[in-house]
Amino acid sequence: MDQNSLPHADVIDSLIQEFNKLPGIGPKSAQRIVFYLLRAGDEQSKSLAEAILSLKRKITLCSTCYNVTESDLCSICRSNKRDRSQICIVEQPQDILALEHTGIYGGMYHVLHGAISPTEGIGTDDIRARELMDRLKDGVVKEVILATNPNFEGEQTAMYLSHLITPLGIRVTRLARGLPFGTELEYADDVTLTRAIEGRQEF
Repeated sequence: MDQNSLPHADVIDSLIQEFNKLPGIGPKSAQRIVFYLLRAGDEQSKSLAEAILSLKRKITLCSTCYNVTESDLCSICRSNKRDRSQICIVEQPQDILALEHTGIYGGMYHVLHGAISPTEGIGTDDIRARELMDRLKDGVVKEVILATNPNFEGEQTAMYLSHLITPLGIRVTRLARGLPFGTELEYADDVTLTRAIEGRQEF
């Protein structure tokens, strides 16, 4: 009898299904996690549950850049050491982690929380483009770096934003093509990201 077809208690099957919904976790991985938790002590399971609940209760979006934070402003927006004349546009908060890890970029960020994708029903009003344009009104920003993912949706989003920003007289650049097409920013290594930032080109 196949292991996946073995009868389990409903609560086990339910939890396996929930883990299986997470990105990168298939049915077998979900099953291994559930049975690991079943064998683990109560304290470990309790700590995991509390950490997940705390994540949902305490984490909010920065009122300026829309990065994830526990306060009104994220640590980057609060910092006096960042270059406020540069804004790097990313699709998701985890992209900021990847870029920050390189240590090469010292400007500000703006998180779109998505990319334009008509096939998935995501249009221009579904990304935080309007909020970005509001940030550009005061004339402080001199360069916008488009760091959307190097795939069709990312390119389409970058093109749309470029059309909005260029008439403002702000320099618009794009990460260099060291990033393979079709990949996601968060999975790129530090060297590739560093070269992409340093070699950015006019869009």
